[in-house]
Amino acid sequence: MKTINLIIKKELTRVFADKKLVVSLFVLPVVLIIGIYTLIGQMQKAMLNDIEKHTPIIYIQNEPEGFSDYIKTTGFDAEITGIKADDSLLDYKQKVMEGTIDTIVIFEEGFLDKIINYKEGDLIPEVKTYYNPSEDYSNKARNQFVETVLLTYQKQLLSGRIGNLNNILVFNIDLNPEESVIIDEEKATGKFLGMLLPYFITMMLFAGAMSLGVDAITGEKERGTLASMLITPIKRSEIVMGKLLSLTILSCMSAAVYAISMVIIMPMMLENLSGGETEGVVLTFSSIQIAQLLVIMLVLVFLYVSIVSLVAVFAKTAKEANTYVSPMYILVIVAGMITMFQKGDAGLFYHAIPIYGSAVAIQKLLIGELPVMAFLTTIGSTIVAAGLLVFIITKAFHSEKVMFNA
Repeated sequence: MKTINLIIKKELTRVFADKKLVVSLFVLPVVLIIGIYTLIGQMQKAMLNDIEKHTPIIYIQNEPEGFSDYIKTTGFDAEITGIKADDSLLDYKQKVMEGTIDTIVIFEEGFLDKIINYKEGDLIPEVKTYYNPSEDYSNKARNQFVETVLLTYQKQLLSGRIGNLNNILVFNIDLNPEESVIIDEEKATGKFLGMLLPYFITMMLFAGAMSLGVDAITGEKERGTLASMLITPIKRSEIVMGKLLSLTILSCMSAAVYAISMVIIMPMMLENLSGGETEGVVLTFSSIQIAQLLVIMLVLVFLYVSIVSLVAVFAKTAKEANTYVSPMYILVIVAGMITMFQKGDAGLFYHAIPIYGSAVAIQKLLIGELPVMAFLTTIGSTIVAAGLLVFIITKAFHSEKVMFNA
């Protein structure tokens, strides 16, 4: 154990003595994460403000008598332009595609006469709208016009035909919708974050292990320092454990920096992803949940370190090692992303799948629904996978052909 401690101390000293490495591991991630999400947040706010301030451009054909005055009473602010009854709509539709017009509204000819003289069996007159749902201005203009103007206009005309609308209203549904909401705010927030954090956590942990593991093993093989260590009386199994434990410590520290950055930027992320409405966003953890999260992250880091180290041992150059590790990084990202779109409850079997099971466990932990058996299965499968990789790495360290690039 004393030898392993010396190797760990050596590895930690090597990293912290290199200022460039310290900056790349512990400073640059903070700057990048906070900078990127701050920029995204500002851009998204600017876009939403621009959409909100935009005055809708609406063209109306066959506008009913008095409709312009009615629009003013609704408070709907827009640039309204009339289209002659005999004008072709092709040019106007093209302008909607180009974005110079937001919405076209077409009333049937004789619209009011058809409503006033309506008899049972007559065709109900239609108000047709044309808009481009892929354009923010057009989509919002159409929805606002329908909700603010057309629906209320419809009710006004209906009341003119039958009098009091209460005569045809059988019952109301949720007069006060807010009173109808029954929600566990903490669980709802956990579900919201559960779509994001497993992806970010698995990605961040692997990124730290990847940047450190290649240099600690393949890099030392290239520099010849690892060969010097191998010819000493130190057991090679102790060298392996010293290397892996030191890399785990450093990877955890790097992941902690990423995590702190995420905590700093999380309020802005929540605001952006929830459309600026963060009221009711609550997330608290019990001491047991915090301990579970730390254990999951710790064993997951050790697995990642083992994966990277295995590649680094067999690679002859750092460039070759990075080439082999990159596809694994993509697989880790995919495993985290799958949890973003997962529906239904993941069975115990999925917790036994290394990496993916950890992402699922983190997701369940965030909503407070991680059973003890699922937690133990996740930890157990991760430890078994890491243990198998450590065994293979140790065997490789005993191979002169592998360690000396023969």
